[in-house]
Amino acid sequence: MFYSEQSNLNDGSISESNSKLSIPLIDLTGIHDDPILRDEVVKKVQNASEKWGFFQVINHGIPIHVLDEMIKGICRFHQQDAKVRKEYYTRDLTKKVVYLSNFSLFQDLSAEWRDTLAFFWAPHPPKADDLPPVCSDIVNEYTKQVMALASSLYELLSEGLGLDRFHLKEMGGAESVFHLCHYYPPCSEPELTIGTPKHSDASFITILLQDHIGGLQVLHDNQWIDVPPIHGAFVVNIGDLLQLVSNDKFTSVQHRVLAKHLGPRISVASIFRTCNDSLDGMEKVIGPIMELLSKESPSIYRNTSFKEYMTHRLANGLGISSLSPFKLCDL
Repeated sequence: MFYSEQSNLNDGSISESNSKLSIPLIDLTGIHDDPILRDEVVKKVQNASEKWGFFQVINHGIPIHVLDEMIKGICRFHQQDAKVRKEYYTRDLTKKVVYLSNFSLFQDLSAEWRDTLAFFWAPHPPKADDLPPVCSDIVNEYTKQVMALASSLYELLSEGLGLDRFHLKEMGGAESVFHLCHYYPPCSEPELTIGTPKHSDASFITILLQDHIGGLQVLHDNQWIDVPPIHGAFVVNIGDLLQLVSNDKFTSVQHRVLAKHLGPRISVASIFRTCNDSLDGMEKVIGPIMELLSKESPSIYRNTSFKEYMTHRLANGLGISSLSPFKLCDL
């Protein structure tokens, strides 16, 4: 898989990785028991969401052995014989379990250096028989645990916006949940390709589990910042939908994954958003939260349906802002 547009690898005037900067690391210890510690964490989450759009969390309550086994389970699937994996191969995204290479294979000019096993979990989880036997147990357990973590993060994010702690959850922030379980093979010529091109997420929030290989980078102040793996940590990032409903108080930033000589690299991106992929969900209208608007802070975005947002996103490619068409013209 060769990346045909070298300008997208170097991104023109964007500086290459700055190892002196790092995304915020937030310790969630005490958020359920100590009001003072919780207030401190809320401030850190707010600051990270405003200035970076990315942060890592530790002491989140999920046992490390669950995270390790999830990485191993996804690796086991991808390293099975091709005949076994082929049983799950489909480009039909209405399926609950999807195995494929490059979701946008027939839209983009180039392919990405990865394969993906996807589980579309909420609002209707896969049947037990649909799950690959080599990872079915751990995927069930991991999903239960990461959904509980998302619930806690939504509360912290709500408080960071000055809202009631349940506001974002009551909006349906976990109405749609799916996992993208990526497998990046070792690459002999990583300078000629890309693991995942630069993009922002079509999510409310994304919770990412990554193994020890590395390669994830975040665009911050016009330079690429490495996000080094921390064993037992999750990477959390703000998606486009949360930037929209927060009226730009929280920011969704572009990120990418470099191809590496080392590997395979395994990551699990759990995507949480307010709109599911049913017909009703696609027509659901979202817009800035009324409680965040005032004369001094007017609405930046018009209301839009999730279908309209996704239509624009798919038509224009990952590297182009998916929110700019929905900004109000008089701002």
